[in-house]
Amino acid sequence: MLTDTFGRKHTYLRISLTERCNLRCMYCMPEEGVDLTPGDHLLSSDEIVHVAKLFVEAGVDKIRLTGGEPTLRKDIVELTGRLHALPGLRSIGITTNGIALRRKLADLQANGLSLLNISLDTLRADRFEHMTRRRGHERVLETIEDAIRLGYNPLKVNVVVMRGVNDDEIPDFVELTRHKPINVRFIEYMPFDGNVWSDRKMVTYKEMLTAVAKRFPEGLERLQDPKGEVAKNFRVPGFRGSVSFITSMTKAFCGDCNRLRIMADGNLKVCLFGANEVSLKSALKEGATDDDLRAIISAAVDRKKAAHAGMFEIAQTRNRAMVKIGG
Repeated sequence: MLTDTFGRKHTYLRISLTERCNLRCMYCMPEEGVDLTPGDHLLSSDEIVHVAKLFVEAGVDKIRLTGGEPTLRKDIVELTGRLHALPGLRSIGITTNGIALRRKLADLQANGLSLLNISLDTLRADRFEHMTRRRGHERVLETIEDAIRLGYNPLKVNVVVMRGVNDDEIPDFVELTRHKPINVRFIEYMPFDGNVWSDRKMVTYKEMLTAVAKRFPEGLERLQDPKGEVAKNFRVPGFRGSVSFITSMTKAFCGDCNRLRIMADGNLKVCLFGANEVSLKSALKEGATDDDLRAIISAAVDRKKAAHAGMFEIAQTRNRAMVKIGG
């Protein structure tokens, strides 16, 4: 049920645990905030495990927990353990801003958390407050060090690059990979509702490569990308860590897409940039059987298009704010 009409087998499921977040990042959430879905309209932990089990039985072997900020969910440690126990699941990860992660990280690791992405768009504390509209920069840096000590290798650091905001820090982020097992992942700025996207703010993959070359004349060596990988992976020769570029806007990777998304309200989204959604929460509420759910999921996957629209078309298409999708 997870193979679409273009032969793409979907083995990667992203599950948003909450729409709430403790930051207000300019590319993720409108400055005025968002209207949160009432709690009784969100997936419960039992419903998350129930639905995830169906996906794993159908071939999903990787789950990533997202948000909002997933660490704000009170039962995230227990929920991670329940998901980790699903037969056939190979790995479980989380994408987090790191603010509230530190005190939970060891317990999450003990409950099966094997992959960790921390979002950090600047290495400057003053700029962090400007970009996130909150404090907490030092806490994120401390969490990164804790994660390395706990053995996360690579520890992935997600950086959304915006022209005139943080693009001057690209070489500084690359420098993080010199002695540490960090994979810095530079992400092209993408349009979502409320983030005031424009192509003038977007720094392209080629421009990022040029910025790296100016600081590191030894250049970047190309690494082999795993199947289904969304990033183009490199390493500065001799550095311990690596550098990746996620080129959703200028060099789309739709042909190899293997991911699906379940949002906190239970809607299944088969493409990050697609407006079409189907509610698994409503189906569960109406008493759908597992076979009913499989049919709903299969039909949604079959409707997945060969590729998303161009970046200017995407910018004109109504979609949710990133904080409500889960990335």
